[in-house]
Amino acid sequence: MSAPMTGVAVSRSKSAEATLQIAIVVAASLFVTVCARFSLPIPGTPVPLSMQNFAVLLVGLSLGSRRGFIALALYLAEGAAGLPVFAPVGAPGILRFAGPSAGYLIAYPFVAALAGYIFERGKRTFTNAASAAVAAELLLFTCGISWLFALTHSLSRAIAFGLYWFIFAEVMKVMFAAGIATTWRRFVPQA
Repeated sequence: MSAPMTGVAVSRSKSAEATLQIAIVVAASLFVTVCARFSLPIPGTPVPLSMQNFAVLLVGLSLGSRRGFIALALYLAEGAAGLPVFAPVGAPGILRFAGPSAGYLIAYPFVAALAGYIFERGKRTFTNAASAAVAAELLLFTCGISWLFALTHSLSRAIAFGLYWFIFAEVMKVMFAAGIATTWRRFVPQA
């Protein structure tokens, strides 16, 4: 193959790879949107129970730190623009970033990045995936409860609103996300 033809082939390969990476990131943000639809308001707390956290963990563990961060930043941008991507419970669009779940939402890109970062640097085992997910959940709940504290001016109320109701569900989300990500990473080559 001549030098100009090789350059064209490499250029096409790079653009195809870039297109694939963009498609993966967009698909991940849509996956979080679908999971957000599975939401349940809980009496006694303004924060709904949803599958968003599961999706955020799975995206971070499966896509890695960079693509996970970008996918969740895109998700937040979609929501801020008014697209119906957030859980159906709560204020629409950008107003969601002033509501009780704002601390959790704003943390999502960093949670996905942390889960991906930790999992990328270890063996692709369930234990490492679960450890990465637990660390990411700690970051998520620290941010969420901090925001609730800013709104309520009471740490005990913030913890009551933002943690106690969710512990069992979050343990299940961590386990499922770690199991799926471990299996996924065995069969899909990473970028």
